[in-house]
Amino acid sequence: MTTAVASTAPPSRALMWARPLGALAQLAALGFAGTAAFTVILTLMAVGIGLTPALGLGLPILVGFVYALWLTGWLEYARVDGLYGWGLPPLSARSSGRPGFGGWLRTVWLQFTDGRMWRGVAHAAISTVLGLIVLSLASMLASGVALLFAPLYATSDVTIGSTWITVPLEGAVVAGVLMVIVPAAVLVGIALLHRILATSILVPSREAQLVEAARTAGVQREGAVRAGELERTRIERDLHDGVQPRLVSVGMTLGLAQQKIDDDPAAAKELLAEAHTSTKAAITELRQLARGIHASVLDDRGLDAALSALAARSHVPVSLDVRVDQRCSRTAEAAVYFAIAESLTNAAKHSRAGECRVVVRHRDDHTLWARVEDNGVGGARVIPGGGLDGIINRITAAGGTTRLDSPAGGPTALEVSVPCAS
Repeated sequence: MTTAVASTAPPSRALMWARPLGALAQLAALGFAGTAAFTVILTLMAVGIGLTPALGLGLPILVGFVYALWLTGWLEYARVDGLYGWGLPPLSARSSGRPGFGGWLRTVWLQFTDGRMWRGVAHAAISTVLGLIVLSLASMLASGVALLFAPLYATSDVTIGSTWITVPLEGAVVAGVLMVIVPAAVLVGIALLHRILATSILVPSREAQLVEAARTAGVQREGAVRAGELERTRIERDLHDGVQPRLVSVGMTLGLAQQKIDDDPAAAKELLAEAHTSTKAAITELRQLARGIHASVLDDRGLDAALSALAARSHVPVSLDVRVDQRCSRTAEAAVYFAIAESLTNAAKHSRAGECRVVVRHRDDHTLWARVEDNGVGGARVIPGGGLDGIINRITAAGGTTRLDSPAGGPTALEVSVPCAS
């Protein structure tokens, strides 16, 4: 989990001035942009609510309203983190992880109820109000500067805001000084207030960080336990249904050959040849089973080579596009590898797909992302104990996320994202 951590190094003198000035400049820009953005957001909300009773025509607009809120929150987190360099984790879109229309509706609801998004929106609204105040103070400051230079001109007529007033020349300097010092002091206070509000609203408290860390650790532990149980069940099933009967058959064949070796050497030789063939098949199955537990090529040559070997063995033609410019942790690479392997197995067994496409990327946010898509019949569902359940639990145990999209009629697409340092 990524947490915001303040730097312990003393800031330089230039940085101490640059950040308040940058905050004021951003607030001034938000005075314009934020007002326009919230006008659009409120319009979407009003129109969406107004049209919803008319055969639900407003529902798509309300969905746009939700994601306009999300974009506002995302931009606010990015703005504040770029300004102060706190290392705030970017606001990510929520997902229910469930396929179909019901899963999509739940995704929208989860996004609407995302507390972190609402904190970003609230901070953006407060910053917009502060920006309007900054613009007014900047106008007053400009008028004060004009008053300071009023004795240099024949008249002391100046504007304060939108009001035109005449100040006696002998009082222009005093008024100008006041109209410069007071707005400047208030602007400094607003810059400090902006930082305090950002710290209070956007930066999680230590207690919140510990609670979130405990929750994340609990989820990952449950995923690891569940993934281990499913893996053990799969190994037991493969041994019971595949290797064990074959070895029993080899033993029986060798027993028959032993009985016939004196009376019918030719038949005994055929039985030995049959046992030899079955033994080689059992060795192959054991090798495949071991590869399913741990792919040694993954450690030796990396994810690209391991996936190339996996695609070569696939019963369904695979189009592979891997662009990974650096190695990730063993846990992350193994989780993504086995997610892709299980997806290809499911495609071969259940989807009736003619081809699969696998895309793997190392993203800028230090995550390993993969997408597996097939052109099969679709309709894939997460069943407890099934292959997709195993994928979700393995990815969750590695601290990642999973997204499944498999409408009836296809195609089926599975996306996984795992932190590289998991």
